[in-house]
Amino acid sequence: MNISAPTVRMAELPLAALAGEPNAIAQILSAYQAVDIAEALNRLDRPDAVRILQAMPISAAIQVFNVRDLASAAELLELMPLDCAPAILSGLHSDRRVEIFRQLSEVGRDRVKARLPEAMREALDQLLQYPPQSAGGLMTTEFVAIPADWTVARTLRHIHDVGRNRETVYTVCVLEPGSNRLLKVIGLWRLVVSEPETKVLEAARDHAPVVVAPLTDREEVARLLSKYNLLAVPVVTEAGQVLGIVTVDDVIDAIIAEGTEDVQKFGGSQALDEAYVNAGFATMIRKRAGWLCALFLSEMLTASAMQAYQAEIEKAVVLALFIPLIMSSGGNSGSQATSLVIRALALREICLADWWRVAWRELPAGLTLGTILGTIGMVRIVLWQQLDLYDYGPHWSLVALTVGLALAAIVTFGSLTGSMLPFLLKRLGFDPATASAPFVATLVDVTGLVIYFSVAYLVLRGTLL
Repeated sequence: MNISAPTVRMAELPLAALAGEPNAIAQILSAYQAVDIAEALNRLDRPDAVRILQAMPISAAIQVFNVRDLASAAELLELMPLDCAPAILSGLHSDRRVEIFRQLSEVGRDRVKARLPEAMREALDQLLQYPPQSAGGLMTTEFVAIPADWTVARTLRHIHDVGRNRETVYTVCVLEPGSNRLLKVIGLWRLVVSEPETKVLEAARDHAPVVVAPLTDREEVARLLSKYNLLAVPVVTEAGQVLGIVTVDDVIDAIIAEGTEDVQKFGGSQALDEAYVNAGFATMIRKRAGWLCALFLSEMLTASAMQAYQAEIEKAVVLALFIPLIMSSGGNSGSQATSLVIRALALREICLADWWRVAWRELPAGLTLGTILGTIGMVRIVLWQQLDLYDYGPHWSLVALTVGLALAAIVTFGSLTGSMLPFLLKRLGFDPATASAPFVATLVDVTGLVIYFSVAYLVLRGTLL
């Protein structure tokens, strides 16, 4: 197999090919892109991956560490020799350097940081003061900035000279001479098509630049990049001075992480801080046990509710047949509404003030959906009774009516509750994604039983009850 051929995929490379002499393996991997090399190293034990990284040219190792898909990058860096680790960390993009530095142990931080250049240490300290989920935590300080009185030709020459040391050159910040206050943001394409002797300020668009503050949440940064179709957005101080830029690729990585976190919360567990395959047994138990115990204790309320209606169940045992149907329908409708509202909140389609609009939408929607399910439930009872598939007793028509009315009420309540819960959590300062499907289902299960037996008491009073 010619593993250096461009048609060979890294996933097809056997592990046996990665188990030989590190120098030979490094030579094999040199035919691949950095992201493919990271994928291959993820399949190896940490010590083996470190030996291969040591055998690679330092520039190639830096490219691999710049790949966010490299698993346990901080752990690999700590296993590197003392002369290699600082050199690799120094060569990384500033935002990636901060990301890995946050994951280092305290001993590892002290060991590596002491061997970094002073200017880099100061920049690192500046970026570390911002939360990882903020614009300041995502930004890179390696961007192109030029004075407003430069010409297009001079700007292009400057980009040519410094471009290799910048994470991106597609977005150029135009600063006011003296104060370094941001005036405009101009794209590289606009510089290329403009006349060489034109002032860069004149070549830029007339509108004010789109900027964010250092503490702006990464979801808001992503929304602005998407809304205005930008490749990068500057992060500025209150005085308008540029601290750095957040690039679209950084936001994509952040949003993937945010989406992964939300999906895990939807499933009723705490979000994992690392990839699923890299999470240890103790971590998996710690992240999942808490939610499971909370949901289990909540479900105990269901047993309490059934105990409260024990007398009614004993008098009309037929009612117990439909308890799973009733509970699942309410939980499903609530989970549907919760998922839709959480997504709408995340995309800024709605805000906290829109809760009443959502309520007025979900109320008729829930009632209609409940009526549909209630009708199906009633038809099912009628058919089974008429076809002699099951005998629901002499008052089977009232049983069918009870099931139909209860389903309509429970699905309506589930839809309304599921849609309002994310608003309540957001208002209290919690992540709306915490309103996971299992949590909503558990909540509606308990209330659904109360609604079901209340309807049964009203309809069947004087007959079965």
